[in-house]
Amino acid sequence: MNKKFHEANCDEGIAKKTSAELTLPHGKVKLPAFFPDGTRGVVRCVDATDLQNCKVQGLVMNTYHLMTKPGASTIKALGGLNNFAGWDRPIITDSGGFQVFSLIRENASFGEIRPNEIIFRRDGKKTVLSPEKCIQSQLAYGSDVLMALDYCTHPNDEYERQAQSVDVTIRWGKKCMDTFKQANKSRSPQIFGIIQGGNEKKLRKECADALLQMGYSGFGFGGWPLDENGQLTEEILAYVSELVPDSMVKYAMGVGRPENIVACVKMGYVLFDCVIPTREARHNRLYVFNEEFERVENIDVNHKDFYNYHYILDDEHRRDARPISSICDCHACKNYSRAYIRHLVSIGDSLGHRLATIHNLRFYTMLMECFQ
Repeated sequence: MNKKFHEANCDEGIAKKTSAELTLPHGKVKLPAFFPDGTRGVVRCVDATDLQNCKVQGLVMNTYHLMTKPGASTIKALGGLNNFAGWDRPIITDSGGFQVFSLIRENASFGEIRPNEIIFRRDGKKTVLSPEKCIQSQLAYGSDVLMALDYCTHPNDEYERQAQSVDVTIRWGKKCMDTFKQANKSRSPQIFGIIQGGNEKKLRKECADALLQMGYSGFGFGGWPLDENGQLTEEILAYVSELVPDSMVKYAMGVGRPENIVACVKMGYVLFDCVIPTREARHNRLYVFNEEFERVENIDVNHKDFYNYHYILDDEHRRDARPISSICDCHACKNYSRAYIRHLVSIGDSLGHRLATIHNLRFYTMLMECFQ
């Protein structure tokens, strides 16, 4: 990290610091941590060396998408996800439960949810995802953290749908844990449950209490973490955090706006993932700390006053010799000007989006370092 930035933001602590670590088969993770999404086995625009240079500690990949291409048997034959992707650090594999929400819920022709399995139908292909197959596939991938299969909902769904989600998530959670215990013979990954229940505290507690009895070592916040206005559902996120002992990992799945991460760290969450930094880099929007940024504990999380956006293609950068950020130590900021990166993007050269992605990822790891 840039020395000036580190001294201003990290030595005294921008929030309550932690020395906690998560020990996994492919290494230790300092907490809190942000894992970029490599949904299909790749973080778009960058390779493993880029990710390591950005000080990324781990990645999140998706069980369902990897089942469809290239397939669990192919990945296993090639030595697991780490060998396949050339990534020697930890990998979390999401269960595919969110695809129930994002695909089937929005378009019933994509499949159906049955009592014991999910059926996906896309591009003329049928994929069956059951709790047992979900865990078996993740073990075949060689994942460091396996996520149990859950039934995702929207926070504003009616009570009956939330109750159904909790019932299914608990039943599937038991089957996932049983399969994990029976099959996990030769290595020591961890398995996390996912707490559902929408905005209903009673249902959240019911789900958490049941899953806590099963032996999971960590828990994800299940369901969409934003309301219909795009605002963080802070009250229910804080409540779910309180339901999980502090000795366990608390994973705010899908939380990715910097101010939302700050808010969730203060609630006790220590793991985060989202497509935001990489997706926005491909849409020419970069994250830049304000140079007067001092302490996260003084930030009003309702106002994004500790960072700004840098829009690559703005004409004002045409002859700007400065780096994207004077307090960032990423490859892009150390070696290239705003003008050059603008030029690359304007001519459609892929290096432009690679450098933009590198910068955004380093912004996120720098933010997490301030809490460590």
